[in-house]
Amino acid sequence: MRLIERPSPNHDARPGAVDMLVLHYTGMQSAEAALARLCDPQAKVSAHYTIDEAGTLYRHVAEERRAWHAGVSFWAGEPNVNGRSIGIELVNPGHEFGYRAFPEEQIAALTTLCHSILVRHPIPSARVLGHSDIAPARKEDPGELFPWARLAKNGIGLWPQPKPGHFTAQALSHFGYDPDAPQDKVITAFQRHFRPKKLDGVWDAECTAILEGLLSA
Repeated sequence: MRLIERPSPNHDARPGAVDMLVLHYTGMQSAEAALARLCDPQAKVSAHYTIDEAGTLYRHVAEERRAWHAGVSFWAGEPNVNGRSIGIELVNPGHEFGYRAFPEEQIAALTTLCHSILVRHPIPSARVLGHSDIAPARKEDPGELFPWARLAKNGIGLWPQPKPGHFTAQALSHFGYDPDAPQDKVITAFQRHFRPKKLDGVWDAECTAILEGLLSA
């Protein structure tokens, strides 16, 4: 995996330890445009890493520093997701500019990077998340084409075995989702991650079984 240092000035001190990993797509028309923005002091955004579609890895911010990738976000009672997470951007035009599948080279590089991060930081599987999970009212990335199940098979993140259950959508807050976000947005974010074949924002028996599997994992 090729590593290029592309430092960003957009970071500050961490308030504590790392226990989350957040995956994004860049949502811009080119890799260079995304890299330029992540390193622009006026933009005030960054990530720890970016991986382009050829699998090249760019390092922007040291892991011991807080990168500014999550924005207004929430997970499991914590509104300062930046403070405890590592953020990885995947070059992809996103839903606005022609969302497409993530190439093999990109996912292979991501898998290698994530394995190395998980060696350095004790991040539970349930805290490997997408931007849409932590900001469901405003974000869709990395989106329904992202191969979450494949990563889970490689020990990165959580993929449920559905089980019979009786959970309602309100129980999503027990897993970590923001209880104050619009419910249809939260359900859609949950579906985007764990049931990508159908994104309708409607809670059904399949969602119940998936959540049961997650909460009992």
